[in-house]
This record gives sequence, structure tokens and C-alpha cells, in this order.
Amino acid sequence: MLSFTIIVALLVGLGWIVARQGGLGPATLAVAAALVAWILLVPEAVWGQALLWLVLLGLILVGTDPLRLRMITRPFFRLYKRMLPRMSDTEREALEAGTVWWDGELFTGRPDWQKLLGSPVPKLSEEERAFLDGPCEELCRMLDEWDITHHRADLPPEAWEFMKKQGFFAMIIPKRYGGREFSAYAHSCVLAKLASRSSVACSTVAVPNSLGPAELLLHYGTEAQRQHYLPRLASGKDIPCFGLTAPRAGSDAASIPDTGLVCRGTWQGKEVLGIRLNFSKRYITLAPVATVIGLAFRLFDPERLLGGEKTDRGITVALVPRDTPGLRIGRRHFPLNIPFQNGPIEGKDVFVPLDSIIGGPEMAGQGWRMLVEQLSVGRCISLPSNSVGGAKGALYSTAGYARIRRQFNLPISEFEGISSVLARMTATTYVMDAARSVTAAAIDGGEKPAVPSGILKYHCTELGRQLVNDAMDIQGGKGICLGPRNYLGRGYQLTPVGITVEGANILTRNLIIFGQGAVRCHPWVLKEMQAAQDPDRKRGLRAFDEALMGHVGYTLSNAVRSLLGALTLSRSASAPVSGPTARFYEHIERFSASFAFATDIAMLSLGGYLKKKESLSARLGDVLSAMYLASMVLKHFEDQGRQEEDLPIVEYACRTLLYRAQEQLHSFLRNFPVRWLAGLMRGVIFPRGLTYSAPDDRLGRQLARLLTAPTAVRERLCAGAYLSRDPDNHLGLVQEALEVAGEVEPLLKKLRVEGEKTGKVTALDLPAQIEQALREKVITQAEAERLRRYDAKVMEIVHVDDFDPEELQAGLQPI
Repeated sequence: MLSFTIIVALLVGLGWIVARQGGLGPATLAVAAALVAWILLVPEAVWGQALLWLVLLGLILVGTDPLRLRMITRPFFRLYKRMLPRMSDTEREALEAGTVWWDGELFTGRPDWQKLLGSPVPKLSEEERAFLDGPCEELCRMLDEWDITHHRADLPPEAWEFMKKQGFFAMIIPKRYGGREFSAYAHSCVLAKLASRSSVACSTVAVPNSLGPAELLLHYGTEAQRQHYLPRLASGKDIPCFGLTAPRAGSDAASIPDTGLVCRGTWQGKEVLGIRLNFSKRYITLAPVATVIGLAFRLFDPERLLGGEKTDRGITVALVPRDTPGLRIGRRHFPLNIPFQNGPIEGKDVFVPLDSIIGGPEMAGQGWRMLVEQLSVGRCISLPSNSVGGAKGALYSTAGYARIRRQFNLPISEFEGISSVLARMTATTYVMDAARSVTAAAIDGGEKPAVPSGILKYHCTELGRQLVNDAMDIQGGKGICLGPRNYLGRGYQLTPVGITVEGANILTRNLIIFGQGAVRCHPWVLKEMQAAQDPDRKRGLRAFDEALMGHVGYTLSNAVRSLLGALTLSRSASAPVSGPTARFYEHIERFSASFAFATDIAMLSLGGYLKKKESLSARLGDVLSAMYLASMVLKHFEDQGRQEEDLPIVEYACRTLLYRAQEQLHSFLRNFPVRWLAGLMRGVIFPRGLTYSAPDDRLGRQLARLLTAPTAVRERLCAGAYLSRDPDNHLGLVQEALEVAGEVEPLLKKLRVEGEKTGKVTALDLPAQIEQALREKVITQAEAERLRRYDAKVMEIVHVDDFDPEELQAGLQPI
């Protein structure tokens, strides 16, 4: 009886600590208490009695402040400071950049769904909608991607003028400076539409509206700088570019070797205090046509002309006019036959005044902070929007093509191998568009989501790469033969560009997503690190003690929640909605607890070594990304009014993402170097084994049918692409043929049943079959005419281009 009383007391005490720190609900605590009691009350179990007293001792230590500080916190504090990896100023600034949004909730193990579901719904203003339906559509009509990429190696002059006049370069610039002041969502929608028509135009518009002079001036520039540059940028009088990447500093941008030396020099006939710049940059988009260059360099002040003791002032950003003596714009790069303006910039002894620094002399050395703070917004918009626009166009084209292209007397969409690929393309497009639109709305709500920017950049470009490969597989020869009729080829060629720029994808996956998220989003890790680095040792110890106890309770609560979630197949979690999507919320919550628990064990046991175990970090980043993207899918479904017809896509997308989360957790445990801890984690995370399954074939066939017919689902999913019925718009032509395909299917069936099987129709190709069927009165004249028109539409789409040798030689002349 005494043992039972002590056990109950221990369970209550332990439960209070866990609940206080981790937020466990009463029902979960009751189940946890029952499980522990069952273990401790096994008859005649000596180990149970020993465990009982160990837990009692632990509770006494934890609950008594002086004992805890002396026997637990102080020794661990010393160990932690030794384990803590060295952090440079640039790393610290990167970690502290931006805001923590939904990514932070996923690190808690118990996400607050109301924070996501209550966030703003993405929407366009009347002005933004008018721009998309007007100037954006008009620009798309002006563009011929084959002419741009093969003949001109540039946009036509009239397109450049139109973009300047209509404010395509001024979407982020406020109206008071002559800009359009569009929302992040509208900005994203413009880029997505352009990407579905011309990758060159999309890249050209993206750069002035992303990380560069306008963005940096808005946030850090002096009012004089804004008044001078922003109206010129808004009107297109000035074309900006931004020089960051150097031949010896690519992904490691913080190590740029380009220098600026504070000195006196001559500027516009007067001797002033300024900077002498020496630099070499490459891969700079818009450099060949730029009139003002934003330049990142390392500033040195050996004579301390700026005051203070520091001679190395750090990375600084300045604006340099193109005509500044010593600056040289190099020849053009030619990235994979996609001729957007891109090239190198060099400067030797280029002198500019101190007020060329964005924000003035007081912002000297603040360049890296400026860049990482604003990069979190730009990475959420430019490349994800480009990828989404390309994905929508490729899906719209390929699904329609698969329906009208017949082989073995069937539309190829009827073959299971094709339908499974179409299903993957459909779900992928939904995931990408959901992530783009929901995150853009969060930006409009004031967020600067640093970790999601890495998730979107990596996964939208990688999913886009998979999707265009799938489209190529289905369209086959139609996709690989370049020419005016080819819609996919240039997008296929462009794919590695998105993979490479704004942080190479291998770097982003292995080092950034989890590496930044583990510190930035975790509720306790950053507090522990700050406490360990506090120069006031006594204050640091107290702060560390508070964070450590919170961390312990957090870890224990997530361990319990993960175990219960796994044992109950996520039914111990709660969903904020009812209906067919509720289970996906529950599964995300279960995986959130498992992910948080695994993250804590990994950081505790490996310390700074985890930074070097890139594959482990990458897998944890994949789990975080899968949960984030699945959350975006659910939010997008809600934002679009819970369209019942979209449920199969939502199910396929969520199942794919959560299955990936499970498999990456499994792979993480298989490769975790401390094997006994890997076994412990597996027992908590997967006590019943791997129980979550990927989408089945039946669901895949259902998705394929939704996109290979002129359905509302097809139009809703691909909305925002350039779908005009213009004669030179491939997407419009495919849609026209698709709409007719359903109408003529009964006639094609009549040809087979009443013609071929009776021997009245023996021809091998459709035109001859139509003539025979007409003569044999199998079909009427009107039916024959309908079939001829349909066949003409199909063959216009199926045909590929051919060229005289001289035409191809002309296209290969140097630019």
C-alpha cells in the first residue's frame, strides 16, 4: 500500500513537471500515468522498486533549486559551453534574421493550429487583379519564347519598353515613389503567370523586385537615397542588378574577397571621404543592361577615418552607377540556352563617396545583416513563383496531351503508368501552389519567415525538377524536339538554374533548413545558447537553469506525446476541424512530437558534431519540410473554401508528404551514430513499426481523371497560368482539343464498334477511317466534319518542328 501511495505521488509530481513545461493535456497525462504505473506495479519486480527510488531522488533534485543548480545545472552548464560550437558574427546574424512563424509551431511538438488557420487568406486587390488581367496578359501575348531564346537571345525591345512603362519593375516600390506597391501575393502571382509563358521574362521581372537595390533602399536607405533612386527604378530609367557572388565565394557568400578601402579621393571634381573598391563578380542577373549596381564587399578602414578602433568594418553594401570610372561590365553568360541578361562585373580602384553606402556611413559593416534579413522574403517569392508557374503550365499541357494522344487505340492517360505520373504531377502542383500562396499571405501579414524561405526555395525547385521530368516522360518526342511548337523544352533546360541560384539546393537541404531551424525555431535552444555566452556568469547560469528545466520538460512531454501518438495511430492528437481532412492534422501533430523529440536527443548527444553530420541534419530538415508543406496544403484547402472535388488531391498530397516524414525519420534512426540512443528513440517514435502508408493506385487514377477532362478542378489548380486561347498559345490549343475530345469520344467508339469490328472500316489512320466510315454510312457528314476538325486540332499539337540546316546555324551564332 505504501509503495502504491508513493507511486501515485511520484506520478502526480512527474506529471505536474511535464505538464507545466510541455503543456500535456489531462487525457494524455492519464494515459501516461497508467503506462508508468503498469511498469512499476509488476509483482515482485526488483527493478521497479529501484526505479521508484531513482525517480524519487530525481524529483527531489529537480524540485530543490540549490541542489539542482549545484548538482545538475552547473556541471551541465560547463559541459554545454565546451560542446557549443563556435559561432561567427555572420552565423549569428543569419540565425537571428527574419521571424519565426509556423515553422516554430512545428518544433513545439504540439502546434497551435489556430495560429495557421487564423492567418490571412491570400487575396488580390482590385488594382492587382486588373494588372494581372490587363498588362500581365498583354505582356504574355507579346512574348514568343522560341524567338527570344533562339533568334534574339533577349526580350524584344517592345517588351522591355512595355515592362518599364507598366511598372513591372516597380511592384515592391511604394506609390509615393512612383511604384505599384503590390502585396507579396500579387507579386508572386505576376511572376507565376509570366513563368508559364516565358522563363526569360519571369527572370527579368523577378530580379528588380527581389533582393537588390530597391528592396535594400526601402528598408535601410536614407530618405535622400530613396528620393533619388526609387522613382528612377520604378520608371525603368534605372535598371538595377546586385553583385554578391564572386569566383572564389559562391555559396559561402560571407567570405567574399572583394574589398573597399576607406580613403580620400576625387568625386565629381571635389576631394571627399570615400571608398576605393576592387572586386570581381559573376552570375549577376541584369548586369549587362544595368545602370546601377548594388555591390557587396568587405570594408576596411586602416586609418580609422570613420572613427572607432575597428579597421575591418565587415561586409558593406553600396550603390555604384554604371558609368563610374574603373567599373567594367563584362560579356554575357549564357545559362543553358536561356538568355536572360546575366554576366560578370569587375572593378579596379573604383572610387565612390561614403554616402554611396546604403543607409549612409552609419550602415558600414551592416551589409550581411541587411542581406540575410531581406533574403528571407525574396526566397519565398521569386524562385517558388517561377517554379509554380512552370508547373501549372506543364501540368495543364501534359494532362491535356495525355488525353488527346492515342496509342494502342486508347488515350495514353488510360494507361496506369501514365496515370500514376499524372497523379504525382497533380499533387506536386497543389503542394507547390499551396506553399507559395499561404506563405506569401503570411509575408503580407508582417512575417519574414526565414526557415520557410529555405523550405520553399529547395522544395519548389526540386519538385519543379521532378515535375518537368515527368512531363517530358509523358510527352516524349514532342517534348525533346525544340522549336516554336515545343512548350516544355526551355523550361526543362532552365530547371538547373533554379536549383543553383539563391543558395545551391544541396547546401540549403544539408545545412540551412534544419541547421537554422533547430536554433531559430526551438523554444529553448537559442535561450540556452544566449545564456552560455552571457559574460555575467552568475546571470548566465540562472538563465541557463531556467531554459534547461524548460527544455527537459519539453523533451519529456514530446517523448510521451510521440509514444502515445504512435501507439494510437495519432488518435491521441486533436484536430481543429472535422471531416475528411481531420486525420491529417492529427498525423502532423504526432510527427511534430516525434520530430521535436528526435531533434532534442540529437542535439543533446551530438552537440556541435551534429553540424558536421550533414546527412542527419538533411533528414531532419526533410521531416520539418514535409510537415510544413502538408500544413500549407491543409490551409490552402481551407482558404479555397473546402472544395469537395479537391479532396482526392489533398489526400494524395498529404499522404505523400507524411509518408516521406515517416521514412526520413526511419532513415535518421538507421544512421544515428549512438546506437543505443537510436534504439531508445525508435521505441518512442515507432513502437508499432512503420505504420503510415503512401497513396494507393486507386487514388492516383482518380487524380489523373480529374486533370484529363475539362473539370473545375483542372481550372482551379492551374489558375494563374497564361491560358489564353490565342493561336500561338500552346496551353490554349491543348485545352480546346481537350474540350472537343469528350464530345467526339462516342464517334470514335462508333468507328471502332460499327466500323472496324464489322470490317467496314479497315484504314490504319484516322483521316482514312473517317472517309471509309462516311462512305459506309457508319457516320454522317456532320459527324465526319466534327472528327476532321478534332483530328486537325490534335495533329497541330502533336506535330514537332523541323529546320533547314542554315536555320540552326543562324541560331548558334555567338551572342
